[in-house]
Amino acid sequence: MGAVDCHCHLAAPEFRGDIESVLEEAKKCKVLALVVVAEYREDFEKIIQLSERYPGFVFPCLGIHPVQSSPTGNDRSVTLKIFVQDLDEALPLIELYKDRLLAIGEVGLDFTPRFASTDEQKEGQRQVLIKQIQLAKQLDLPLNVHSRSAGRPTINLLKEQGAERVLLHAFDGKPSVAMEGVKAGYFFSIPPSIIRSEQKQKLVKQLPLENICLETDSPALGPEKQVRNEPKNVFIAAEYIAKIKGILVEEVIGITTQNAQKLFPKLNNFL
Repeated sequence: MGAVDCHCHLAAPEFRGDIESVLEEAKKCKVLALVVVAEYREDFEKIIQLSERYPGFVFPCLGIHPVQSSPTGNDRSVTLKIFVQDLDEALPLIELYKDRLLAIGEVGLDFTPRFASTDEQKEGQRQVLIKQIQLAKQLDLPLNVHSRSAGRPTINLLKEQGAERVLLHAFDGKPSVAMEGVKAGYFFSIPPSIIRSEQKQKLVKQLPLENICLETDSPALGPEKQVRNEPKNVFIAAEYIAKIKGILVEEVIGITTQNAQKLFPKLNNFL
């Protein structure tokens, strides 16, 4: 029985030297599919090329993350002006590959104070997210969503904009806030870092299994801090969810895979 990693960053520099062996190891461990998200415009070509080299295994998502790098090397909150430039460059690629895209992502809100401490910065992120929600609706694609320190604002904005197929990855908010997403039919993906995160453990205790997916967020959010995470570790998340829910890990893997297929219908052509 195999699992789907619903959110990972395989274009990250941490995988530059050994991506082939990382993917082969994931296959060997019975990972069925990798949903690979972009953060920056510069990721787009790498992700598309990876999906061409591993068809039916690597599935691309393209989008602009709420935190972007700047020419000075410091991360900063995305603004609509910069986003429009990025989107203008990205649109031809998104249009070209729209039939192969699994989702628009990684998009969302990040209200971590060092990135978004002002109302202007937060509003800029909201406008960028709205543009990408509209794009996803236009292309009939789901959204792969980031919501750090912004759980309630993200869910509220998604609902206001009529987003229906949504994955909230590594949600860091309260279970009560997450349940508002459950009511809207949204899914929540859980990374291997659950084994060291009391917040994630409380979240999984409350979430219905029917709204849970698996992810690694590779190379981040692994079972050990400061150690590169890999897609094969998706089963660590499944095992811990099973432990919390008091059910067999096979049931967690089976239902989360079904959830991934509901959320990302294109997977049904391959799984």
